[in-house]
Amino acid sequence: MKPGNKLILKIVTICSLVFLMSQAGAQSAPLELKYLGTAGWEISDGNVVVLVDPYISRLKLGGGHPDDDRPVFADNDIAQSDETLIDEIVTRADFILIHHGHYDHLGDVPYIAAKTGAKVIGTETTITILRAYGIPEDQLYAVGGGEDYQFENFSVRVIPSIHSALGEKHYYDARRYDSRSNLEAPLRIEQFIEGGSLMFLARFDHHNVLTMGSMNFVERELEGIHPDILLPGVNGSRLGLYNYDERLLDVTGNQEIIIPAHWDNFRLPYGFSQEANIKRNIIPFINAVSDISPNSQVITPVHLGIIVIE
Repeated sequence: MKPGNKLILKIVTICSLVFLMSQAGAQSAPLELKYLGTAGWEISDGNVVVLVDPYISRLKLGGGHPDDDRPVFADNDIAQSDETLIDEIVTRADFILIHHGHYDHLGDVPYIAAKTGAKVIGTETTITILRAYGIPEDQLYAVGGGEDYQFENFSVRVIPSIHSALGEKHYYDARRYDSRSNLEAPLRIEQFIEGGSLMFLARFDHHNVLTMGSMNFVERELEGIHPDILLPGVNGSRLGLYNYDERLLDVTGNQEIIIPAHWDNFRLPYGFSQEANIKRNIIPFINAVSDISPNSQVITPVHLGIIVIE
């Protein structure tokens, strides 16, 4: 991480507060969403803190920016977490929701789960990886999609999903880990396999948030699910799908608030410009939503910025 970036992080966090007043004017505590980059979020309603795919280390995986002087990692390198940076950003977590097991979703979770004691909900592959890192069983909840769990002050519906159509729609990975898998931590980056994909309907005090970890979904699994806040994946791979934007908004009810995720270059550290990715991914999505669902508001999140929704 560049020396000046810690100051940048503080400035970004302070200056990117967005206050939205809902028509309902609810009296309870507002919902706060902090964008961690990639598909990552910290969401809190004042009672519970939920992390979603909290990938903070943002390793320099090949190439990168010429001003990024961090070490370069390859897929066959041992996965590492920037524990100092994580400690600055994550101070509490009650739950961690994991969409799938790739490193840019799960890579920092072994450290965060051990640090916070948070309950982790994910696929059997995700849970098997965390077991290899010694996370206690009472923190681990293996799910397959279809579960609807009530916890104190929080409930979550687990929704079966599918991964983005990468490589011009050639991506497919049927590998899974289970209790028979011989995993020894620390794992290499390439050992963080997908292991199946999920979405989550996270129900807070007076907001329902639908999270996505990929630019893809199973339409029939979303029927009847109408959150008031949608966190969709909007990377360019969505363009390889039939009417992605229209189908997603239609089946989820053309919600009032949409906050895009997984649009940024997660190989760059915080503080580096993401303008190219905003132009490439978010602006076309905003234009599409304007045509499809004029009453929806798309909010462009800023790394580590907090969006407050009453």
